[in-house]
Amino acid sequence: MEQTPINGLIDAHAHLNELEGIDEVLRQARAAGVHHVVAVGMDHASNERTLALAQLFPGQVWPAVGYHPWSLQAEQVQGTLEQIRTHLDRCVALGEVGLDYKVEVPKPLQHDVFASLLDIAVQQDRPVIIHCRSSHSRTYAMVRAAGVRQAVFHWYSGPLDILDAILSDGYHISVTPALAYSPPHRKAAERAPIEQVLVETDTPVSYRGRVSRPAHLLKTIEWLGRIKKIPDHEAAHITAGNARRFYGIP
Repeated sequence: MEQTPINGLIDAHAHLNELEGIDEVLRQARAAGVHHVVAVGMDHASNERTLALAQLFPGQVWPAVGYHPWSLQAEQVQGTLEQIRTHLDRCVALGEVGLDYKVEVPKPLQHDVFASLLDIAVQQDRPVIIHCRSSHSRTYAMVRAAGVRQAVFHWYSGPLDILDAILSDGYHISVTPALAYSPPHRKAAERAPIEQVLVETDTPVSYRGRVSRPAHLLKTIEWLGRIKKIPDHEAAHITAGNARRFYGIP
C-alpha cells in the first residue's frame, strides 16, 4: 500500500538565527514536507535576526521574539523588554522565555524578567513559548498567575503532576527528537493528549551527536507516532493542526 505523503508540517521551535545557509536549510525543510518554521529569539540580537528572516521568507518563517533565561544581563533588560514590547505584534508568539534553575543567572533577576515578559504577552494576547528546566513548578505557577491564555512548555521533561496541571489548564507541551532516548520526555509525550502536543526540532540542538535541522522534524513525528501507536501521517496531521491553531498560522 502506498504511504500517505506527509506535507504541511510545522517545526514549532527552531533557532534559525544561529544557522548559516538559511536558503538551503529551508529548501531541505520543504523537501521533507516541513513548510513552516517558527523561529524563536533569545535576546536582543537574535530577535533582530529572527524578525529579519521572517521578512526574507514570508509564509515560511514565522517569528517569535523572546528573552531566554540563559541570556539575561541586568544592563540589557530594559532595552530588550522594550524591543519585545515594540515588535511582538509582528510575531506569532513570545518566546523563548522562562526560568532555568541550572544556570548561574540570579533567580530574582530571572523571576522579575519573566514576570515582565508574561505581562507583555497578556497585554498583547500572544501565545508564550516556555523554557522551564529544573523550574517546572515555579514556571507553571507564574504562567497561570499571569493569566496567560496560551502557552507551550517547550521540550517538557518534568514531573507528571505538574504536567497534569499544565494540561488541565489547556496549555500545550512540545516534543523533540529526544523522544528517542529520554525517558522523562517520553513519559510526558505518553501522558499528554496528542491534541495538546506540538512537534519541533529545537534546531540546531544536537541529538546523540547529530546536529538538527527543521527537515529532521520527521524524526520527532516518527517517535511520537510510535509512542501514541498511530501512523506517522496521522501524528503529522494532528500536530500540524495543533500548531496552526496555537500560532495562528493560516
